[in-house]
Amino acid sequence: MGTTQLETVPEPKYWHLRTVLSEALDSEFAVGEILPNERELAARFGVARATLRQALEQLELEGRLQRRRGVGTTVAPPRVGVDVGSESGPHTWPGAPGDAWHAEEYAAGPAPAAVARTLGVAADAPVHAVLRSRTTGGQQVASEVLYVPTASVPPVTADDGSEAARARTVLRELHRLPFGGQDRTVELGSARAEDARRLDRLPGAPVLIVTTRFLSDGGTAAVSVATYRADTCRLSFSDADPVPVLAG
Repeated sequence: MGTTQLETVPEPKYWHLRTVLSEALDSEFAVGEILPNERELAARFGVARATLRQALEQLELEGRLQRRRGVGTTVAPPRVGVDVGSESGPHTWPGAPGDAWHAEEYAAGPAPAAVARTLGVAADAPVHAVLRSRTTGGQQVASEVLYVPTASVPPVTADDGSEAARARTVLRELHRLPFGGQDRTVELGSARAEDARRLDRLPGAPVLIVTTRFLSDGGTAAVSVATYRADTCRLSFSDADPVPVLAG
């Protein structure tokens, strides 16, 4: 990577640097290759390290770079297409045949305030929390917590086996309810400490948060909050072939 001094441009310095770095990634670096450290990069491009960090964060957000614990900043592989729309089918509960998620853990306790409001339960009301993971190409790309109030599924006792078995029990009981549809929202967020640990990311790394509300008998029967790696995932919401993403 050669030395490039930035001239005065009508766009922010970090954005111009992002463009220069992006071109260098295409021509000089291979997937998985580790970039020079921040001090070296800042010196080569004649910018402050704060400007450099902004450019690197933007490229990470775009899926061009990955920050890995104990490794550094590496060139990211192309994003993996993840079909959100047909994970378990548009007319079924989570955990139906063909669902790409794997149930791992179970817990009971109050839901986050926003989730409790969506479920229509008191802030301190205990709900089922089923933790599930999704893996693509041998890599975990998403982590999900499915919140189910006791009005939808009765309490699960300690006699129901391991955490994974209790999680599957909640999913099985949920399937007994008449399915009334679902709706989704997607937003960009930052990885919380627990999500970052599960997804092998650094806390604060960009993630895509998909919130799904499952309906039954005119009310909300469950809420799923799924966290996807924004650096590796390209989300699709239909059964059709995904539209190619044009690189910036």
